[in-house]
Amino acid sequence: MARLIGIEPNEASWFTRLVYWFVRRKVGQMAGQSRLVEPIKITAHHPRLLRALGQMEMGQEAARTIDSKIKYLAQIKAATLIGCPY
Repeated sequence: MARLIGIEPNEASWFTRLVYWFVRRKVGQMAGQSRLVEPIKITAHHPRLLRALGQMEMGQEAARTIDSKIKYLAQIKAATLIGCPY
């Protein structure tokens, strides 16, 4: 459980709501459930950091040195190793 309360979509700016839409879509593709993950809601308190996080994620996804399925498996394995709830 985070110590900060994330920004809910009804409280968010238009940019943050757009980012939320992209996150829900991507999580829905990967996990089968369209939901908003807590770290994104917390990062939304700082819009420049949220934008930088999005650019980093897009850069990692665009890298083609290994297959995207292997990247997703590595992300899931890393999340389970550290006890990530999502």
